[in-house]
Amino acid sequence: MKKIATLLAFACLSLSASAGDKPNIILILADDLGYGEIGCFGQKMIQTPNLDRMAEQGIRLTQHYSGSTVCAPSRCSLLTGFDTGHSKIRGNGTHSLGPEDITFAKLLQDAGYSTAVIGKWDSGEVGSPGEPQKQGFDYSYGYMHQIDAHNFYPSHLWRNGEKEMLNNKVKTSHIGYAKGKGTYAIERNDYSHDLFVEDALNWISNQKDNPFMLYLAVTIPHANNEYWLTDGEHGMEVPDLGPYGDEDWPEVQKAHAAMVTRLDDGIGQIVAKLEELGIDENTLIIFTSDNGPHEEGGNQKEFFDTNGPLQGMKRDLYEGGIRVPFVAYWPGTIEAGQSSEHQSAFWDYLPTFCDVAGLEIPEETNGISFLPTLLGQKQKSHDYLYWEFMEREGAQALRWGDWKAVRNLVNGYGFGAEIEIYDLSTDIGEERNLAYDRPDLVAQAKKMMKEARVPSPLFQFKSEHFDPENK
Repeated sequence: MKKIATLLAFACLSLSASAGDKPNIILILADDLGYGEIGCFGQKMIQTPNLDRMAEQGIRLTQHYSGSTVCAPSRCSLLTGFDTGHSKIRGNGTHSLGPEDITFAKLLQDAGYSTAVIGKWDSGEVGSPGEPQKQGFDYSYGYMHQIDAHNFYPSHLWRNGEKEMLNNKVKTSHIGYAKGKGTYAIERNDYSHDLFVEDALNWISNQKDNPFMLYLAVTIPHANNEYWLTDGEHGMEVPDLGPYGDEDWPEVQKAHAAMVTRLDDGIGQIVAKLEELGIDENTLIIFTSDNGPHEEGGNQKEFFDTNGPLQGMKRDLYEGGIRVPFVAYWPGTIEAGQSSEHQSAFWDYLPTFCDVAGLEIPEETNGISFLPTLLGQKQKSHDYLYWEFMEREGAQALRWGDWKAVRNLVNGYGFGAEIEIYDLSTDIGEERNLAYDRPDLVAQAKKMMKEARVPSPLFQFKSEHFDPENK
């Protein structure tokens, strides 16, 4: 009976798409939220009842990976369907998508979807080819650049390419990487996250009679790394401490927990709005995070064990930096209470959303639709998943089957740097390097790392200057 019900759900989905009543899609992307930071992924101290309920009534993917270990390349991978061996943006900075790039928003827009991005964009500033309106979004509201998004009480946000002033006063950084851009509020009134949730609710209400795709890229629980500009104690900015005010915890950890619970509350409001409008059963909601947890703004990841059993965090290519929570919720279509170990990544969203909308999946993508997994159907698997990260010492990583390969120090030692090998089926914390025992896997990983990437004119390991052939 279970198989028959799932087949019927898929058949109804296909018929719905062909009849013009296409499913709505909401993608909610947290910022620096760790694998173990919500209740349904093992968190014991921070309250996330709405996400936990969605997981109980939907599906968790427990081996889901971000596009990168930092913001901009992860979002580029998400939008365009390419891993960081092939994507345009492979690191943070002021880089922009171009007119030649195909995003899932462009494809859905062409298919009649209303499209919106609310929150943190970070794929091209206003006036560039990468601004949202040139990348398939009918509507946009939020931050354009990652450094602007550090401040939860900014002086302004951008609505459809127009600056919109807020009732906050800020101080601007005069030194360091954020010089002239990073800010910290000295007078706080408008909290950006609350504005994003309110805007999302209004936009959904206005689109209730049309197929829509909402990309809600919130900034919680990222830190404001410019908190030192004033006498701020920490960079975890939140209007109040919620249910954690009386906890015997450091103030920064109270604020961190309050941010995550506030995020969860906003998600609950969105689900309630869909139910109120009577469109919840025609709407797929996916929740995930852009990379692993951080230790910025005074936050300590060990306090809440935000990376769970994983090693590493943001800016690492160990599991803690790139394996992220994933919850999908679609009442009446996704069977409740499921959990899957299907290995998926951010470059799978473009083909998945095409699949949901009944569109042909472009040939040029590293992604594979994971819609069959959500529907309990037979799922095609990746031969491997690949990441590269040029910042700091430079790193590459591969996941294939149960095996994980990590090559650090690429900037200094080139593509001849040592490769670590881990068996994630028995060592999810990547504590036992098997490279010396399995030279065959090292050789296999080296070969795949070479074939998994195309050199980028914009992003290069320092070692590529003396090892351009990746020997």
